[in-house]
Amino acid sequence: MVEEDKCFIQRLSWKNITDYHFEYTECDSSGSRWRVAVPNPSAECSGLPDPVKGKECTFSCASGEYLEMKNQVCSKCAEGTYSLGSGIKFDEWDELPAGFSNVATFMDTAVGSAENKANSCNNSSWTPRGNYIESNRDDCTVSLIYAVHLKKSGSVFFEYQYIDNNIFFEFFIQNDQCKEMESTADKWVKLTDNGEWGSHSVTLKSGSNILYWRTTGILMGSKVVKPVLVKNITIEGVAYTSECFPCKPGTYSDKPGSSGCQECPRNTYSEKGAKECTKCKEEIYYAEEGSSACIERPPCTNKDFFQIHTPCDKEGKTQIMYKWIEPKICREDLPDALTLPPSGERKECPPCNPGFYSNASSSCTPCPQGTFSDGTQECKACPAGTEPALGFEYKWWNILPSNMKTSCFNVGNSKCDGMNGWEVAGDHIQSGAGGSDNDYLILNLHIPGFKPPTSVTGASGSELGRITFVFETICSADCVLYFMADINRKNTNVVESWERSKEKQSYTHVISKNASFTFTWAFQRINEGQDSRQFINDVAKIYSITVTNAVDGVASSCRACALGSEQSGSSCVPCPVGHYIEKETSQCKECPANTFLSIHQVYGREACIPCGPGSKSTKDHSACFSDCLVSYVKDNQTLSYDFSNLSQVGSLMSGPSFTSRGTKFFHFFNISLCGNEGKKMAICTDNITDVTLKDMVAESEDFSNFVGAFVCQSTIIPSDSKGFRTALALQSNSLADRFLGATVETALENISVKTDMFPPSPSKVPDVHFFYKSSTATTSCEDGRATVVTVRCNPNKPDQGELSVPSSCPAGTCDGCTFYFVWESAEACPLCTEQDYHEIEGACKKGFQETLYVWNEPKHCIRGVPLPEKRTSTCETVDFWLKVGAGVGAFTAVLLIALTCYFWKKNQKLEYKYSKLVMTANSKECELPAADSCAIMEGEDNEEEIVYSNKQSLLGKLKSLATKEKEDHFESVQLKSSRSQNI
Repeated sequence: MVEEDKCFIQRLSWKNITDYHFEYTECDSSGSRWRVAVPNPSAECSGLPDPVKGKECTFSCASGEYLEMKNQVCSKCAEGTYSLGSGIKFDEWDELPAGFSNVATFMDTAVGSAENKANSCNNSSWTPRGNYIESNRDDCTVSLIYAVHLKKSGSVFFEYQYIDNNIFFEFFIQNDQCKEMESTADKWVKLTDNGEWGSHSVTLKSGSNILYWRTTGILMGSKVVKPVLVKNITIEGVAYTSECFPCKPGTYSDKPGSSGCQECPRNTYSEKGAKECTKCKEEIYYAEEGSSACIERPPCTNKDFFQIHTPCDKEGKTQIMYKWIEPKICREDLPDALTLPPSGERKECPPCNPGFYSNASSSCTPCPQGTFSDGTQECKACPAGTEPALGFEYKWWNILPSNMKTSCFNVGNSKCDGMNGWEVAGDHIQSGAGGSDNDYLILNLHIPGFKPPTSVTGASGSELGRITFVFETICSADCVLYFMADINRKNTNVVESWERSKEKQSYTHVISKNASFTFTWAFQRINEGQDSRQFINDVAKIYSITVTNAVDGVASSCRACALGSEQSGSSCVPCPVGHYIEKETSQCKECPANTFLSIHQVYGREACIPCGPGSKSTKDHSACFSDCLVSYVKDNQTLSYDFSNLSQVGSLMSGPSFTSRGTKFFHFFNISLCGNEGKKMAICTDNITDVTLKDMVAESEDFSNFVGAFVCQSTIIPSDSKGFRTALALQSNSLADRFLGATVETALENISVKTDMFPPSPSKVPDVHFFYKSSTATTSCEDGRATVVTVRCNPNKPDQGELSVPSSCPAGTCDGCTFYFVWESAEACPLCTEQDYHEIEGACKKGFQETLYVWNEPKHCIRGVPLPEKRTSTCETVDFWLKVGAGVGAFTAVLLIALTCYFWKKNQKLEYKYSKLVMTANSKECELPAADSCAIMEGEDNEEEIVYSNKQSLLGKLKSLATKEKEDHFESVQLKSSRSQNI
């Protein structure tokens, strides 16, 4: 072949490679398609190859192969590349891969303009972090979207980490008509344990599939949510792949036909598409596993080594040893570099922990069963009538106890795998160095079970044991210490967490279920996606850990137990339910009525604690509850209440409230007031889960988001607030798991009712207050939460009535620790008595009289004494006596008129005579001796006596005449006639 022909062929081959590429057409109805040549966007060419019949639409190559389009055959991938055959994988997140997009919005429809909502989320997105992609941390709704067209059905698989229920994480699929697929009808993704990766997979239908990873944060306070992490997204069902994917930096493929790439070992690196890893010059450079480049080693500082204590030797000594943090990345030969301090300094070993003893060896041994020790002496048998108080008390930290382990974990890499997360340090155990600042430093304690003392084995109280630890954190950054609990190795839940530096303090967690527990302390210096080591001196310290009533525990002391009546010796027997140990006889004796048995004290009568007012004990004396009956005596009057019709769970939705960004939410409360034999009927649960309600009820004891109490609370996000299809419930917690009492008084056990929280009752009936307490302490409520439910009589609110919270505290509490509720209902009125009604007598008709009974108005009572029936009694008619009375009255009136006229006429004559006499006596022409010439006129009666009368009323005069003028106020004057004078 001449040289010109060679050049022509070479130019033609170059043109075929650079000017066009091959693609398949869409499949027709018969499942066929064509392979066609398509010019590249920047190429100008002619003479393209003719279309040829392509492979069938469902054809795909095996893993490690690709479809070579020119010849339409499957070929093995070259070294440095890989292929999934019929799938694609996204495991490199240095930047957002092609085909992915971010859409952010503020979904709350309640407040703000659309423009402000859109602008507020401009900077919110999913962020690539190298090996994974991280969701937003705010309360925006951000979707990571990828569209794929499948020729046949397939699946999507991804790994994720989702630990914070304050951010909602959903994965769903839509078709090209924006309708959600049935395969993601339940789109909520499960929470994962802290520091662990979960996996999620969903089937895909052939055709267009639009994949959504959507997160929405709920910021209820100033606390920032933990983001969702996603990695290794794999989509199966792609009909073919026409090329192999190069290995990402830090990985390599040394064989043709690989379906994946391997990670480069430590102190090696690789670039993209590498066939092998290149070693670093270890004296000067280092590289972590999976590195894409070598890093120069810095000079050693005090952040690169740590101190440990060796186990005690036979002389009771321990050595202080210094070790480099592995892997060692620093250099000692550089200027200003520190060298490792000398090791070997010997110190006295701390004593053994309580319940252990030193058997002349370098280690501490648990005391045998039935014995005890304080850690400084030999184990001794418990005296007769006592039993070991089993548990664990770790307060000396020379070696890690056998039921504890420590580890290190990083969500983005494996740099700290194999490292110790915590180190013993004599009188405390502290967090270790780790590989980087964002490592989780893990400390685990496993307890196989809990049980109360032998003498109270039958008790069913709410507390079976407790774990108490003393700790502090010393931080210069935003460190966090988590305390978590795992029940029966099913799921790990955060019990409490502490941020930043905290002074030395104690925390107690109560155990109410006999199950296997693993308690975890996890310390993280910063929660950022960077592998820095700037805060190596930030540390968490735990000084002591105490666990009571542990199944496999040891004893540091003995406690009294009950002895069988027919046994001699020290064998202990379990007391029946609700019995205490009598001190004099060491026998079991039942607690008196209306008392409950303390789980902490079973010895002596004082172990039975009286129930509060208005309460009674359960049959097993494990707790107190209200039977819904309350009595109150005031001013010799007894008010009896029966709240049985309020024993069903009452619910209250308060709000709405809004977060700092305007997200609307409500506080939802369930209240179990009384009755139900003390069962806690109020249930709150989170619905962000893929566990069905049926399964939830069946496994309620193990369901972490299930809360049963007398009073519980959930936070409700309405469906219109974040664009969800249904309202969301989250942050469910118990406000009250212990009933204290019910009384009209306003204080009980250091819980006071603030009388100004609610307006006064319109009725005069006293309110009844129900007092509850939560046994779980929190960081802000050291004594636990308290709840007061005020039950108020209101005849205008029948049946269940209405629950409300104070207007000044719409969340039901103003301090976060004491909650107030008022329950108004006609059923809250006292029972009726005889004093609540009166009688009304009717008229006597035809010899019969009716008596009716009516309630006093307004009526403020229910049920109780019923209203008496109408009473009918005989009576005499009034017609006859009415006639007799009328006749006697008429006769008396006529008689009085006649007598009045008679005496009035007679009185007129007397007055005339008297006036004449007075006029004669005063006349100057007449003298007394001539009385016979001027005293009596011709034609008048000659009477010997004339009566002078004081002037009186007509009635007085009648009285005087009626008594024949013998009263003292009449004046008599005897006049002598001239005839008698002459004589």
